[in-house]
Amino acid sequence: MEYKVFPGRPYPLGATWDGTGVNFALHAEHATGVELCFFEKYGKKTRETTRVRLSERSHHVWHGYIKGIRPGQQYGYRVNGPYEPQNGHRFNPNKLLIDPYAKAISGRIDWHDSLFGYKMGHRDGDLSFSRTDSAQYIPKSVVVDTRFDWEDDAPLRIPYHKSIIYEAHVKGLTYTHPEIPESIRGTYAAIAHPAMIRHLQELGITAIELMPVHHFVNDRFLHDKGLTNYWGYNSIGFFAPDVRYSSSGTHGEQVREFKEMVKALHKAGIEVILDVVYNHTAEGNHLGATLCFRGVDNMDYYRLTEDKRYFMDYTGCGNTLNVMSPNTLRLIMDSLRYWILEMHVDGFRFDLAAALARELHDVDRLGSFFDIIHQDPVISQVKLIAEPWDIGEGGYQVGKFPAGWAEWNGKYRDTIRDYWRGADSMLGEFALRLTGSPDLYFNDYRHPFASINFVTAHDGFTLQDLVSYNEKHNEANGENNNDGESHNRSWNCGAEGPTDDPEILALRARQKRNFMATLFLSQGVPMFVAGDELGRTQGGNNNAYCQDNEISWINWAEQDTDFLRFTQKLIHFYRRHPAFSRKRWFKGVPIKGVGVEDIAWFKPDGSEMTEENWTNDFAKSLGMYLNGRALRTLDEQGDLIVDDNFYLIFNAHYEPLEFRLPVDRYGSGWRRVIDTAADFVDEAGTPIEEDNPVIQVEGRSVVVFHQPQTKAPHASDQSS
Repeated sequence: MEYKVFPGRPYPLGATWDGTGVNFALHAEHATGVELCFFEKYGKKTRETTRVRLSERSHHVWHGYIKGIRPGQQYGYRVNGPYEPQNGHRFNPNKLLIDPYAKAISGRIDWHDSLFGYKMGHRDGDLSFSRTDSAQYIPKSVVVDTRFDWEDDAPLRIPYHKSIIYEAHVKGLTYTHPEIPESIRGTYAAIAHPAMIRHLQELGITAIELMPVHHFVNDRFLHDKGLTNYWGYNSIGFFAPDVRYSSSGTHGEQVREFKEMVKALHKAGIEVILDVVYNHTAEGNHLGATLCFRGVDNMDYYRLTEDKRYFMDYTGCGNTLNVMSPNTLRLIMDSLRYWILEMHVDGFRFDLAAALARELHDVDRLGSFFDIIHQDPVISQVKLIAEPWDIGEGGYQVGKFPAGWAEWNGKYRDTIRDYWRGADSMLGEFALRLTGSPDLYFNDYRHPFASINFVTAHDGFTLQDLVSYNEKHNEANGENNNDGESHNRSWNCGAEGPTDDPEILALRARQKRNFMATLFLSQGVPMFVAGDELGRTQGGNNNAYCQDNEISWINWAEQDTDFLRFTQKLIHFYRRHPAFSRKRWFKGVPIKGVGVEDIAWFKPDGSEMTEENWTNDFAKSLGMYLNGRALRTLDEQGDLIVDDNFYLIFNAHYEPLEFRLPVDRYGSGWRRVIDTAADFVDEAGTPIEEDNPVIQVEGRSVVVFHQPQTKAPHASDQSS
C-alpha cells in the first residue's frame, strides 16, 4: 500500500493520532536518512507491508504526517548513517528499530543473531557490519489512541508523612491469588480486581510502588539459560507499559488496562508509584543488540568513552544513558510527564539515581537532571524517590539528594537488621535511624520524611528469609553459594531454612514482629515488600531477579495469617497516631509551657542515657519517650496537631530485662498497647500497676506504652 507523506510537525515526538491520521517524529541528529516501516499480522508473525521515507527534517527531528493510519498500526524505523563504532556511530538500516517514544510495543524480543549490528563471531567483532534483516525478530511499535474516560480521577497528593509504601511486582503479587480469575492473574487488571483492592485497603497501605512496568527485554544470556529477567530492570520503551502484564491485548489495549488499574487504585485511596530505570537501556555494551537507541543515534543517547567505541558503565548493565545530551534529557522528562499527565501516576522511584546525577565522571548533586526536574511544574509536584547509589566511584550518595527528594535509606535497613540480630553496634546509630536519620537529611530544608525506611525490598531476603537463613541459597540462579558471608545481615534463629523446632519457629515469628514494629515506630516513610505481611519465602534466594516462578510469586495458599493480622493492626495503629510520622525534627529540649522534652532516652533502670551509654557496642536495650504535645505542626485547617504520649522499649538482648517507667517525671495512666513477645496490638491496651511501674520485657521484643493526653495544649505552648 502506498501512502502520501505530508510534512507534518517535529513535535510531539513519537506517533500521534489526531482522529484522521498520524504524525511521526523521530530525533536522530547524526542520521542521514530515516525510513518509516509499517507491518501487519501474517500468521503468527508480522510482515513489512510499506516503507516510506521521512524527508522533512527540523532541528534534528525527522517527521511526516500520513492520513488514514489508525490506532493499532504496527510500525518501526530504519535509520541510515555511518557505521563507524570507532567514532561512536552504529547506524545500520538492516535493523528495524523501536520508536524511542512508542506508547505501546506489541511483543517481545525473539533472540536471533540478526538483532546485532555486527556479524556475530566475526574476527573484527563489533567493527564488522551485519546485512541481515532483523524485522521478524523484534517487537513493533504501536500507534495508540490516548483517549480515556478518567471520570473524576485526580491526583490523591497524599503527603509523604502520611504515606505507607508497598513495593510489589505486578505478576508476583497476583499470579496465584485464588479469588482473581485465572485469565487476568499476573496483569494490571488483576491489581484492579476487588479482591486485591480489598487486601490493600485492609492492610492499610497508601501507595503501591510497582517494580518496572516500562517495556523491557529479557537478556539473551538469561534466555539461553532458560531464565527470565523477572524484575524488569532492563527497559527499552520508556513510554510503553509492558505487554507481559496485559490481559486485554498487545496493540494498545495494554495502555487502557494500565489506566483502568490506576483509576481503580485511586478510587480506593491508593497512590501508584513507578520504579523507573532511566540510568541504562536493554541494549547493553558495545557487543549488545541494536534494538532502538543504539541504531537511532548511538552518540546522542549513550555516554561513551574517550575513544567513542566503548560505553561508560555506571550501572553494571553495560551502558549509561547520556543525561548531558539535551535530547536524552528531554526524552526522560517527556516520559515522566507522560506517565503523570496521561497515565495519572503519583510518583517515581528512580533506580540507581546517582547515575543520573553524574556530570562527566562525578556525581553532581546539582546536575542538570535535578535542575530541570526542580523547575518543571508537573514533575516537581509528584513523589520523587531516589535509590541513592550506582556502581561508579563515589556513587554511594545517601543523604545527598536535593530538597524535594526522598531516598531509600540503606543505612536504616542495615542498622535495624544489625540491632535485631544482636550484632555489635552502637545504640546511637539505632537511635538516629529511629528518629528519621537527621545525620543524613537534616539539611537543605529537608524533613524526616526524606527517609524512606525499609528493612526488606525486592533486592535481598524477604522478611521471612531474613529470620530463617544465614547464607544465600541461589542455586536456581546458577550461582555458587559457597562464597562465605552473604552480606544480608540476617540471622536464622538457630537453624538454616525450614525447621519443625517450635522454639525456633516462635523466635522467628517474634523477630518478624520486631522488624515490622520497629519500621512503623520510626520517623520517616515506612516501606515494605509485598508478601512480607503474609510470610512469603524465596527459599533463601536473596537475588531472585531471574526467577519467574514459585520462588518469586506470592503463595496466597500458605499465608501466615497471624502475622498478617499483627501487621494490619500495627499499620492502622500507626495511621491513627501522628507522633510516629512527624513533619519536623526532634529538638530534644524542653518545650515551652510543657516543661518536658519532645523526646527523651532512658536506660532500663529509668535513668536517662549518657554519652557513654550511646557508644557501648554491647548495649542492646533502651527506652524512648515521645511527647504528643510537641509535634509543632498545624493541620490543613490551621489547628495544632496533638497526639498522646508514648513510651517505647526496644530490647534486643536475648534475656528478659526489667524496665522502670519514668512515672515520676511523666506521670501515670500508662497502658501497654503493643508487645511483640505476646503478639499484641490493642489500642485500648492494658493498664500497668501505678504503684509498681517496673515492667518485665521479654528478650528480643518491643513494648509500647500509651498515655492519653489530659489537657489540650495551645499553639503558643510549642516552639517552632
